[in-house]
Amino acid sequence: MQKKNLQRIVLPVLVFIFVIGGWEIYVRAFHISLYILPAPSKVIQALVQNRDILMKHSIVTLEEALLGLGISTVFAILISIGMDLSKTIRTSLYPYLIVTQTVPVMVLGPLFSIWFGFDLLPKVLIVVFMCFFPIAVSLTDALQQVDPKKINLVKSFGASTFQVYSIVKIPAGATGLFSGLKVAATYCVGGAIVGEWLSSSAGLGYYMLRVKNGYMLDKVFACVLLIVLWSVLLNVGVSVLEKLCFPYLRKGEGK
Repeated sequence: MQKKNLQRIVLPVLVFIFVIGGWEIYVRAFHISLYILPAPSKVIQALVQNRDILMKHSIVTLEEALLGLGISTVFAILISIGMDLSKTIRTSLYPYLIVTQTVPVMVLGPLFSIWFGFDLLPKVLIVVFMCFFPIAVSLTDALQQVDPKKINLVKSFGASTFQVYSIVKIPAGATGLFSGLKVAATYCVGGAIVGEWLSSSAGLGYYMLRVKNGYMLDKVFACVLLIVLWSVLLNVGVSVLEKLCFPYLRKGEGK
């Protein structure tokens, strides 16, 4: 077991070193210009030298991402419970959940900007649009799969609908909720970036466009690196929240 665990750590690290090392050697050996492909060392240098301005823009992007993720989570939970309570609601709304994912976000962005201006709201709406679907679908499916015997048991003791959900369904469906949240947490930063590309005066997406137009690709890659970092940290944060709120999920006690 220890050997397998070691391989899971060592092999990805070796691949990472091979790719980054090969990239660095290729750029230096063939004297690739900075405006075409920066070396990893130049990207790290740009990240360090511009850390203050990158952090300032990161705060704007994270605000948009977290607001959108929070709003989409609340609406997804409410609609999922509604669809679980009523087959009519589920039949009426579920097809539209699918349809929302067929509409290109790049089309909605300009419309949101026309309707709601160029402030925070259009960016948050894009994040909500991207994050709502995975949370709602995962939670709805999880609620549908709760063991009926457990529901009948608490009902036999006179439990109300609210108690059925608070005692049985929500805890049992928490796995689905957090599965959707992990996907949404990865999407939300990207959604904020797309919104900033379309209309903004601050944020990592705005800064990325500025430096891209100036052919400063080392700074563009530094932005990409930060976007990946924030997305991973948000995903990890959701996993930590899951363990704090529902520790039994990882111990097999929720079945």
